[in-house]
Parts: sequence; structure tokens; C-alpha cells
Amino acid sequence: MQSRSQYDIVIVGSGASGGAVAYTLCKAGYKVAVLEKGRLIKREEFSKDELAYARRDIVTPNLFDEYHTIEEEVDGKWTATPTYESGWSFWNGNIVGGSSNLMSGMLHRMHPDDFRLKSKYGEIEGANVVDWPITYEDLEPYYTLAEELIGISGKAKKHPFEPPRSTSDFPQPPTKENAVVKLIDKSCRDLDIVPLVTPRAVLSQDKGHRNACYYSNFCGSYGCSSGAKGSAREALLKPALATGNLTLMSNTYVRYLHAGKKDEVEYAVVVDTITGKEKKIFAKIFVVAAQAHESARLLLNSANKYHPDGLANSSGELGKNLIFSAGGSGEGELHKDSLKEIEFEALMETGLFVNRSILDWYFIDHWWDGRFKGGLVEFMFEHQNIISRARKDNEEKGKLVWGKALGEKLVKRFTQSKNIRFEIFNDWLPNDNCFVSLDETHKDKYGMPVGKLRVEGHPHDLKVGKYIAKKCEKVLREMGAKNIYSSISPAPPQNLVAGGCRFGNDPKTSVLNKYCQAHDIPNLFVADASFMPTGGSVPYTWTIYANALRVGEHIVHYLKKISSMA
Repeated sequence: MQSRSQYDIVIVGSGASGGAVAYTLCKAGYKVAVLEKGRLIKREEFSKDELAYARRDIVTPNLFDEYHTIEEEVDGKWTATPTYESGWSFWNGNIVGGSSNLMSGMLHRMHPDDFRLKSKYGEIEGANVVDWPITYEDLEPYYTLAEELIGISGKAKKHPFEPPRSTSDFPQPPTKENAVVKLIDKSCRDLDIVPLVTPRAVLSQDKGHRNACYYSNFCGSYGCSSGAKGSAREALLKPALATGNLTLMSNTYVRYLHAGKKDEVEYAVVVDTITGKEKKIFAKIFVVAAQAHESARLLLNSANKYHPDGLANSSGELGKNLIFSAGGSGEGELHKDSLKEIEFEALMETGLFVNRSILDWYFIDHWWDGRFKGGLVEFMFEHQNIISRARKDNEEKGKLVWGKALGEKLVKRFTQSKNIRFEIFNDWLPNDNCFVSLDETHKDKYGMPVGKLRVEGHPHDLKVGKYIAKKCEKVLREMGAKNIYSSISPAPPQNLVAGGCRFGNDPKTSVLNKYCQAHDIPNLFVADASFMPTGGSVPYTWTIYANALRVGEHIVHYLKKISSMA
């Protein structure tokens, strides 16, 4: 059996949050073990193999081995369906570095008012909205630190809804942009809309051991083989390993954490996913960073006679108030024969980014529309996956198109037009019918109950998404796009999940304190997006990075404190 003093800290999960905590603690001189269920894929092993990444489970578990059950309301009754039947996977990049390897890297800070949503807008019927126990000002220094460590490119511009910065600009200039941005900018200005340059966790210039972007045309959903993408693996775990203080244990599945009657976690019980051997790993501090729904599931699966309802669950709030990102998307076609402002050849140039976002509708306060929280819009080309693009054109009047007719349609599709897309991010309001619990009737291949996710959204989310979608369609029309449509759906995006271990000052209504330390168990921290009581109207990644750096710094102070008391 291993000595209790072998590690100062054990971190479960190696993604954005786990990587940030590991980096901070290793730099401070502590011995850290990171436990990652997935395998290590080195930079040079990442490819742009569309079949491997888009059509097969190369970076996620097989759903017949590990899965979730999803509860949806059907005819007034909640019905659970295993994801191996629906094919609806809630796994995201189970490899070293987690889903940060596969992100598109569109990073935004939350707005100061996102931290005080209840105070700003008041109660919303059916929603469990609360203010955060910290402010934007508390997190801003860590946003800035993450910006530098991760390497965010962009161009700062003053805007009423752009959060205040302590630095004048981003560490790197924007990545190279497709000529379509000229058309977007002009169309927005003509509509009295302010287009902003999207901050992106992709290097436009070399940084240390990482090379600048080489514009492969395949970024989101794919690993980066230059190191340009600001993944936890490249930006944080590699430097942490260089300190000599990090032990990286890939292929290591954590079955449960054991906490005894002293209200402290003593060890993690893990399984080697290759050999099947089980062992215990001891540490002074345990940090859970397995992604929100899985972190809650791990703590629920760690129940024992001392903690019968799961770890850190005296409040009964563990797993509750799960949130995703509400909103949806829309699209339009830019055709060669009707394109204006730019040359078609410039539009068709591959690999360059569409670094444009809109914050004009982040907060709505119009006497004719009402006063409510809005959201963010990102512009991009349709996903570069050739297979998914081709599948859009294989039907005509409800029948499949084959042979020569299909070939002609595809040639026209890929050479005569290009689709421009928008994505809307607005708050997914926490509510009583969105949570994760254990499904005792279904177990994964390691014998542990799988997570049961109930995923109902709030009607207000759809209202906001549809409002913004209409505004975005006007932009596409102004650009001269054809066949414009939008889709605002109540279905959650599986890659943007938070909540389940919300933080707060009251142990009766929250799982964690403001430092993401469990109220019930002082040597247990949860560092991923689980802590978020509300999600803002931006992708979560930059906030996850920033908060995890803050949590890591607090753990350093906590370790020093308990060491001085020993």
C-alpha cells in the first residue's frame, strides 16, 4: 500500500480545471498526481482524420462500456433512456487535457452583472437563480493570468457589454481572418451593430514550446498538432511536468473517494483501465475536476456509512441545478453569383478564421422589447467536416440522391457557395428539473452506477434565443445570404455543462464555499464548472481556467496554513 505522504494533492481529471490547479501547485513546489481516465495523445499523434474524430469514439468511451441515462418528459412522465440506445453521448474528450484539446477556442469573459444576476434582474418563476459569492473583480486577475498562460489572441475594443480589463490588449494579435469579416463588419455597421474581434485560445505567434497556428482548416473537434491551441495539455500540464512535481496517471479510472468519520478524504480507489488492477492513492488534498456531471456522479458514488448521501452533500444540493448553454444556431448561403463586397475566391480560401462576435444583445433594455438578460453571438463558417457537409445535400424532395445527380450536387455545393453560420449563447436557467443523480439499475464496465441526467430547460431560455436569432437573421440578409434559417432548441449541448456542485456562503444551500472547497470536507475541492450557480451567456472555458487558477492559489495558502499548524 502506498504511503499517505506520497502526494500532497490528487486531482481527478486533466482538463482545463485540473490542468490549471496542477500547474499552480506544481509551480509552488507541491507533489501532485493527476488521475485521467483517458489516454495520453501526444501532439504529433493528433491528426485531421475526419472518420476517427467525427464519426468514431477515438477520444471518448464506447457507449456500451460507459454511458449515461437521460431523463426526458414523455406524455407527462419522466422516462430514462441509456445513451447506448439513443447515441446521445455526454462524454467530451476523455484524454489527457480533456475537451480543451478539441475546442474551437472562442473564449469570452463573463460580464460583471453575470455574477449578480438575481440582484440585477430579480426572481424568474421556475428558475433557481442566485448571485455568486464572488464578484467579477475577484476573478479578473485570474482571467488576465489565464489569458497569458493559455495564450489568447484577439483585439480589445471598448463596448458597453465588454467586461473591463486590467490590461490594454490581448497577449497576441488576432489569428489570420477570412475576407468574409469585411462583409460581416460592413453589414453590422449598416445595421448599427458593433462587430467585435473574437478572443481565441489559438496562438497567432510562437510561444515557448508551442508553435503558431498553421491554419489547417480543421480546428474545432480536432486536436492541434502544432501546439497553437490553448489546451490544458499544452499550456499547463507540459510546464507542470517540467517542474518534476507532477505525476501524470493516464488510463486511470477513479471508482470512488473514501472519506472516513473525520470528514476528510483519505484515498481514491482507482482502476488501471488497461490491466484492470485496482489500488488506493493517498494524498493530503483531493481536487475533483472530472467535468460537472461526472464530478457530481463521483461524489454521489463515494457514499459510505459516514456520508450516506454522497460526499459533501449535507445540503442535499449535490447534483442539482445542472446547467448547460442555451441558445442555438442559424445559417445562410453565400453564393458566387450574388456575393457582394468581397471576391468569391477570397471567400473560399480555407483555414482562415471568422473572428467576429456580437455583444449588442447581451443585455436587453428596450421599452418595446422589455428588460431581460440576452446573450452572445459568434460567427463562423459551417463545420469543415466534409462528411457532414455532404450529407446535407443527399436528399431531394424527401428521397436520397444517388450517383451522377449526387455528384453534381456536391460539386456545386463545394465550389459555388459557402455557408456562413451563427451560434447563440444565452443563459440556461437552473431549475428543479435539470440535475444529475445515480441510476442504480445501470452500471458501467467498472461496476459503478452511471449518471442519470434530467435535462429540462426553462421556457425563458427559448424566448431569449429566438429573440436574438431574429436579429442574427437580419445580419445574414444584409450580407446577401440566401436560404437563411435558424434553430433554437431546448436540447442541451453536451460539450457545455456546468453546475451540480454550486458554490455559496451558506452550507445549507450550497455544496462548496467561495473557494470551491467542500463545506463538509475541508480537504476536498471541486475545480471544474460544477461550482457555477449560473453560467452567463458565454462559453464557460475561460471562466473555468480563471477560477481553477484561483482555486489552486487558495489551496497553496491552505496547505501552508495546515502545515504551520502541524
